[in-house]
Amino acid sequence: MKNFNRAMINAGFFILLFASCEGISNKVETQLNQLANKANQLDSVINTEMDKVMNLDSLINLEALQINKLDSLVEKSSSKLDSIWKKHK
Repeated sequence: MKNFNRAMINAGFFILLFASCEGISNKVETQLNQLANKANQLDSVINTEMDKVMNLDSLINLEALQINKLDSLVEKSSSKLDSIWKKHK
């Protein structure tokens, strides 16, 4: 009878232990899922911001090309004006 009581107490203890481990496992899984969702959201935000940076970089490159063209045009015009100025001196 004494052994039976110990066996029942041990069985009850192990059932409670496994039940609590299952609860902890579910909590851990829930936390991991939330963390994965937040990581995905952060990844999406980062990708969106990187797209904005790439678009801005492209725009800067186009503007730099336009500035170089304008600079070249100003240089040519300046050379022509200098040439005309020297002829009329």
